[in-house]
Formats: sequence, C-alpha cells, structure tokens
Amino acid sequence: MKKTLNVDDKLFQEAKAACGASTDTETVRLGLEALVRHAAYQRIRALRGTEKHPSGVPRRREGPVLKRKVA
Repeated sequence: MKKTLNVDDKLFQEAKAACGASTDTETVRLGLEALVRHAAYQRIRALRGTEKHPSGVPRRREGPVLKRKVA
C-alpha cells in the first residue's frame, strides 16, 4: 500500500536510529507494529482485577527432562 505522509524529518530520523531500521519503509513498519503491540498490552492491562470471583489457576509442573545417553 502506498501512502503520502507528512512527518517531521528530525522525528523520523530519531525513530529510524532508535529502531535500527535500514529503510524508511522498515522504520514505519516497525513503528506501527510497536504501536499495535502497545495497544494490545493496554487492553489486557485494563482487564486486571476485573474478575469478580477469581480462583487460583491450577498449575501443572512437569517432571525433569532426563537426557538419554546415545551409545
């Protein structure tokens, strides 16, 4: 998809340096991915403490993994 954007040059160069991107397209892609991850995190975080009757979550411990000796 092609889009025309007006972005502050200094801000864009700082973003490009911060994420280590080699191209402008990669800079925008990485920035958008970070924004989406952050929004998802905020939605999950908003749910914290909203369950009315929380119960303990049963956890299953797996036994130690035994390494087999190869003959």
